[in-house]
Amino acid sequence: MGTYFSDREFARVEPAENAFCSPIPTQVISNGEFNPPAQTSQQKQVEARIKELADTYGKKLGMDRRRFLQTASGMAAAFVAMNSVFGKVFDVSEAEAADPMVAQARAEGTKGQFIFDVQTHWVRDDYNQEGFVGFLKEVNQLEKSGLDPSKITAYDVKFENYVRQIFLNSDTSVAVLSGAPFDDRSWEFLTNQAIADGVKMVNKTAGSTRILGHAVLTPGQPGWMDEVDRALAERPPASWKMYTIGDPLSAKTKYPFRLDDEKLMYRFYEKADKAGIRNICIHKGLMPADYEQSWPGVWQYQTAWDLPKVAKDWPQLNFIIYHGCFRAFMDPPGAAMAEFNKTGDIKWVTELSRVPDKSGTQNVYAEMGTSFATTCVIDPKFAAAMLGTWIKGLGASNVIWGSDSVFHGSPQWQIEALRRLEIPDDMQKKYGFAPLGPANGRVKNQIFGLNSASMYNINLRASYPRFTEDKFAQIKEEYRTAGTLDSLRDNAAHGWIAKRSA
Repeated sequence: MGTYFSDREFARVEPAENAFCSPIPTQVISNGEFNPPAQTSQQKQVEARIKELADTYGKKLGMDRRRFLQTASGMAAAFVAMNSVFGKVFDVSEAEAADPMVAQARAEGTKGQFIFDVQTHWVRDDYNQEGFVGFLKEVNQLEKSGLDPSKITAYDVKFENYVRQIFLNSDTSVAVLSGAPFDDRSWEFLTNQAIADGVKMVNKTAGSTRILGHAVLTPGQPGWMDEVDRALAERPPASWKMYTIGDPLSAKTKYPFRLDDEKLMYRFYEKADKAGIRNICIHKGLMPADYEQSWPGVWQYQTAWDLPKVAKDWPQLNFIIYHGCFRAFMDPPGAAMAEFNKTGDIKWVTELSRVPDKSGTQNVYAEMGTSFATTCVIDPKFAAAMLGTWIKGLGASNVIWGSDSVFHGSPQWQIEALRRLEIPDDMQKKYGFAPLGPANGRVKNQIFGLNSASMYNINLRASYPRFTEDKFAQIKEEYRTAGTLDSLRDNAAHGWIAKRSA
């Protein structure tokens, strides 16, 4: 997990492991690609309410706070706390927090739901960037637990913990293993060969296709088309991954590009089309509030400006926009919601949602990774507005589930958040948004997995039984039968948070 934090920025953050160990994060967690905002007053209220509920109901169940928050009732208590602060946005009752049987009954209602996470990561075994590992060594909580800081490594974002958090500690059925490009290759999480090898290893161990892989491309860089040919010949990916900004961590990025650059890109599209690998995943969004000053001359490449033409020129390809083109990542709390309330628009998200009208096509998609996770913990009503905007413009069939885990720990809390989230009635009426519906209803099932299954040619009638019977499913069922599944959900997140006051 790379970061280009300056020394000044390092001084303002601390490891996410230092945060309150809540089923739902009570402040924004950064994976190193952005400066996390400070915990808001509302998030502090949520945290205090979670602690209160955990102490009350945990005591009745003979559990301490930490143990209670690892249970399904603890997860429910976190959503109760969110509703008490932000208003009723999540479908949850305090009975779930009070009674494990009620919580379990709800969980049974979504058991077996197909969830396809198209944005997941782990880092290579020899990944040892000083900034990241240095932070892990400074985690006070780990020192207090008796672990030797000198022996702490980047384990939490490596393979073993990935499998544990994605396939055992969450309801994820299938995942896509992704990567990212950097001008300095030492920051690279995984090479394309390592992604391909990891996919083979996981699927062989599971006994089914649990994971698919990207091939990360770097258009404009020397030899980038050679990598396309190599991937097609030696290790065909399930889809392609690109960053139109170039290096996502450096404003001095050298290789930004446009998707509709006919001279640069169209020969690649021809090869992708001919090979039948037509899913093109593109990182767009997640820029600071001062992007015009801090990223001069390159920030435009993060916008949807190049999508109408390329979508129209290549209707047989799927352009999947990672992070859903959400720009307002580090604005002061409430700024994006205030802008939405005033204009009905969300910068760059609304622009993306209008591409079908401009292009006359339906081949552009919004992926939710990081954008949903962060807005959900800052202001869930804004997360609902963002979802409503995507669905209204692109259609429910063109919104895609992704969590950006394992950088955020287990994605289970994000899954639960979407299952329970509903667009408030007043927002539906004012902006013409359709309701999201029940946890396992048509819209959420489309978003969670059916849309991606179609794009990735996964025949659920043929494949899904294997997902519920393979080695990972057997291990998970053993945990469930033994009553230990909740205890494995450590609620840990990995990355950085703004420093908390003492």
